Parts: sequence; C-alpha cells; structure tokens
Amino acid sequence: MPIPLADRAVVFLAYDPGISPKGGGLPGLSVLKNVVNSINLFGIVAVVGALAVSLGVWAWGHHTGGHQAEANGKKGATVAAGAALGLGAANGIVAFFSNLGSQIQ
Repeated sequence: MPIPLADRAVVFLAYDPGISPKGGGLPGLSVLKNVVNSINLFGIVAVVGALAVSLGVWAWGHHTGGHQAEANGKKGATVAAGAALGLGAANGIVAFFSNLGSQIQ
C-alpha cells in the first residue's frame, strides 16, 4: 500500500542528518583562523582610521560653517562606531546564534 504524500513529507522532515561542528576534521583550520583574525584586525585598524578622518571632517565642517561637511563627518563617525561594534562583537554574535541554532530540535 503506497504512503500518502503528506506522510512522506513528515518522514522526510523528521530525518536527523547527525551533522555538528567539530574541530580538527580538516587540515588548515588553524591557518584559516589566523587569516580571519588578521582580517578582523585589519578591519579594526581601518575603522580607527575612518573614525579619525570622520571626526576631522566633522570638526572642520563645524568650524568653517560647512553644514554638509559637518553632517557627513557625523554620519562617518556613526558608521565607523557601528563598524567597530560589529567587528568587536562578530565572534560573540556568531557563537550566540550558533548556540541558539544547536538548541533547535
């Protein structure tokens, strides 16, 4: 007797593939971590430079009466601060959502 389509979908959705993250499975994991750490550091250094330039543009625009430059400096400082927050919190954000995802049954 054939299984109805609805029952087949339930059986398919209930399948557990048994996959979970495990370190040491592939060679080069330490090199990849090193590269990502270096990219993150490069990003943080670039954000420091962007923040310095943005703050300089903000101050220059304020003191010369250039309202457009002042507004652009404020936007740049806000974006740089947000980028610094994101870069600093990237590992924690990924760990949080990975842990949250592993709790789904």
